[in-house]
Amino acid sequence: MSRIFLNSLVFRNLRSKTSLFNACKINLQTPTRQPSSLKYTILKKCTAISLGLGTGSIIGIFIRNNKVFCAKSTRLAGYREASVRNVRFNWKKFWKYLRPHIWYFLAAVVGALIVAALNIQIPILIGKVINIVAQFGETKNSELFFDQMKLPTIKIILMYGLQAFSTFFYIHMLSHLGEKMAYNMKTDLFKAILQQDISFFDNHRTGEIINRLTADIQDFKSSFKQTVSGGLRAVAQILGCSASLVMISPQMTLITLLCIPTVVGVGTIFGAVLRGVSIRAQVQGEKTTAVADEAIANIRTVRAFAMEHEEQQLFEDEATLAKHLNIYLGFGIGWFQAGTNLFLNGMVLTTIYMGGYLLSTNQLSPGELMAYLMATQTIQRSLAQISLLFGSVMRGMASGTRIFEYMEMKPTIPLHGGLIIPDHKLKGNIEFRGVQFAYPARPEQIVLNNFNLSIPAGKTVAIVGTSGNGKSTVVALIERFYDVNEGIILFDGLDLRSLDPSWLRKRALGLISQEPILFGTSIIENIRYGKPDATDKEVTEAARLANAHEFITSFPKGYETLVGERGVTLSGGQKQRIAIARALLKNPAVLLLDEATSALDTESEKIVQSALDKAQEGRTVVVIAHRLSTIQNADIIVVLHRGRIVEIGNHESLTQLKGYYWSLTYQQQEPPAG
Repeated sequence: MSRIFLNSLVFRNLRSKTSLFNACKINLQTPTRQPSSLKYTILKKCTAISLGLGTGSIIGIFIRNNKVFCAKSTRLAGYREASVRNVRFNWKKFWKYLRPHIWYFLAAVVGALIVAALNIQIPILIGKVINIVAQFGETKNSELFFDQMKLPTIKIILMYGLQAFSTFFYIHMLSHLGEKMAYNMKTDLFKAILQQDISFFDNHRTGEIINRLTADIQDFKSSFKQTVSGGLRAVAQILGCSASLVMISPQMTLITLLCIPTVVGVGTIFGAVLRGVSIRAQVQGEKTTAVADEAIANIRTVRAFAMEHEEQQLFEDEATLAKHLNIYLGFGIGWFQAGTNLFLNGMVLTTIYMGGYLLSTNQLSPGELMAYLMATQTIQRSLAQISLLFGSVMRGMASGTRIFEYMEMKPTIPLHGGLIIPDHKLKGNIEFRGVQFAYPARPEQIVLNNFNLSIPAGKTVAIVGTSGNGKSTVVALIERFYDVNEGIILFDGLDLRSLDPSWLRKRALGLISQEPILFGTSIIENIRYGKPDATDKEVTEAARLANAHEFITSFPKGYETLVGERGVTLSGGQKQRIAIARALLKNPAVLLLDEATSALDTESEKIVQSALDKAQEGRTVVVIAHRLSTIQNADIIVVLHRGRIVEIGNHESLTQLKGYYWSLTYQQQEPPAG
């Protein structure tokens, strides 16, 4: 795929597809066909455009107010648009997490309502105090003043104290509730992710998944706590103070509250529009995280190719799109809050004007006017708080939608459930009958077609062929990482799909891949990963069998040596031998070797091959081989070509045929010296 760079994009006219296409100046760093299609979608004042070029490259363009922001065609081209769908928030799922902690929620509600009730009563009580002050402003009787002020003052102090305690109480309850809900959601989300099919991980980037486990959970938790604490109190205060206003002056209240339904309606419309933008902004942030995650995880490759600047530029491009989407989101939220503040300030001005008139006609006392003003200000603060919560609610609902989206994904291959073969009956016979398979990510490309193969128990079967002909796919199907599209795979005479997948992988199969991945912990814990309840003696025996004990004990800390992230502090041969020990620890009936030595140097290959030879004794072994010299002693050699078996036999018989296998061995022979 050609890498396309848009050096300059200038849009002068956005009235039609044609003018948009003609206004776009595209400078190509490498030759490619001209753009053959143009797709665009208008999102209010925000436009997302995809230019489909002849090679299938996608260039992301973000336009706002006729200004263009462009992300170069990158490895993120074709990023899952499914995440951008404006899915409805799942209230049923939300209730599932709220219900177990409902008492914390109710306690928080009671505390917030007490605070709201006190905020309603305090202005009324202060209004009475103002009337007393106004009355004694003329009589100058200080003793009577203190006598009449004593009871209202004590009541106000008690209310302030109760208000402070209730505030502490409901915030504390909400903290408990929010953290418990977030914990349950995070653990359930992680559980749901771990249970997904391997095809799920083929289609989702690590950064995207981690973003949902971290940023989305945090956003949802924060939004929930803020909404319940601030929103509930604000709504209660608005309703209570509105009732107080009616009791103080029905005429003023009618005028003051007349516009509130309009504000609510406008807020609802804004919410519908901006929620979609919020989801898109989060998806773009997810893409930015994916870029950073890949760059950091593959930092040695980045450094080896001196691609630091390009990775930085790629991150900046994606971050720019995220920035402008969030700016657009803030633009809408800002307009809503500005309109709300304008309405609230107008409400205060109207109150003063009308109150002054009623005061001049003796229809209102100074204390009632003060109480009315304070109640109005309480409503004003409550509405302002709701407007501030608006953005938080949008982000929280968008995050919750994305979290529940993953939770509701059902894997087609469950982790548990099915038959378990007793140890005394476990042999390791494997048979493929009429298997056809294509990877879910590429359903149109058939990898194995009418594939038939019998792997007898206790035999070593090597599968060879050029790259891309389905060798590793055979191992993936035996591990049941994927299910076949047609045909059947039998394990000891039973349909592989009828067996318990976890038992199959934990007890029956041992996989050693070309690039073994170790965890960033000690060597002993990495080996014990194959059997968590294994004793230290069992771990040591597995390491001896894998020819790993000697180099492990040469380290100052021995088996307690930390290997670093992905085993970065060990050589390729050392990592491979630890991986072999990890697989052998569970004593599997079938050993799957997916090009286990192809990435090693000659010396390391000999050591690892010696370990593999010992590991193969008494087991069914399936070897995916690149270096044919390592499988010449195999009982059966299978040659794959375009997903079909073209030759089968042992080394001698296949060599005499002088067919595909002979051609492969001939290509790998070293040329004569001289």
